[in-house]
Amino acid sequence: MSTNNPPSPIWRSLLYVPANNQRFITKAHTRGADAIILDLEDAVPQAERPAARAALADTVETVGQSGADVTVRINRPLREMIADVDASVIPGVRALFVAKTENPGHLRLVDELVTEIECERGLPVGGIGFSVMIESPGALRHAAAIASSSPRVLSMSLGGEDFAMEMQAPPDPETLELPKLLCLMAAREAGVMPLGFLGTVADYTDLESVRAVLARSRKFGFEGASCIHPAMVPLLNEAFAPTPQEVDWAQRVVREYAAAQADGKGAITVDGKMVDVPVAVRAERVLARRKAIAERAEPKS
Repeated sequence: MSTNNPPSPIWRSLLYVPANNQRFITKAHTRGADAIILDLEDAVPQAERPAARAALADTVETVGQSGADVTVRINRPLREMIADVDASVIPGVRALFVAKTENPGHLRLVDELVTEIECERGLPVGGIGFSVMIESPGALRHAAAIASSSPRVLSMSLGGEDFAMEMQAPPDPETLELPKLLCLMAAREAGVMPLGFLGTVADYTDLESVRAVLARSRKFGFEGASCIHPAMVPLLNEAFAPTPQEVDWAQRVVREYAAAQADGKGAITVDGKMVDVPVAVRAERVLARRKAIAERAEPKS
């Protein structure tokens, strides 16, 4: 098992890039995503995966050159998973997206394999995190236990297409809303970042509809989402960041609540609404997230 819990990242936007598509790889660092997901799974034909793995070190350097966190989505079949992990546990990789995670034992097996390779290669043990992908009803039932089974786990999301296939249902907003919310709740129970959004984004140019979908998703507690089209990246970055109005409210709540506590008061009123401990904590989290996003945007020395 791993020994060091990776720090929580800020992933408002995660852009999928096929690990075998050089044109997309070359441009990925210009898209402004918080993280790049180099896909070795569905986006790459099986015959092309060995070459994609062999080129991974150069690919990681290319897509990460502007500061995005670099992650890799690995396959589920055991032999392919081992080959993917062997290729992916290298400097510059922040996390593995563990596709079709089925149970805690599955994730512990991946953890053990990653730890062995980190030790062999002189990398910090536990330095590579996991993003759990829940893609079946059985996995969803045990999602919180899965996310709690390794300290490497940073985030969790529902793989809608595969989940809908397993349910023999169409992958539409109505059928996927409940499982996505259950996955979100399991992530919160385990203390990891919930990724995803409620609804569908069929037309990236319909900004009003896209922003409405993302705002609703954030309201429920999602912190970021993945996308396959770079046009979505700025919309995700905007949607999953505190607004100026939220920051102004949070600053006033934190300031006035601190003053009230100093006077021995446990609850106050701000903007005509009661503020007690839960509200003050929420305001502190808004400011902490704004600070983390700002620090992420600072040029790396």
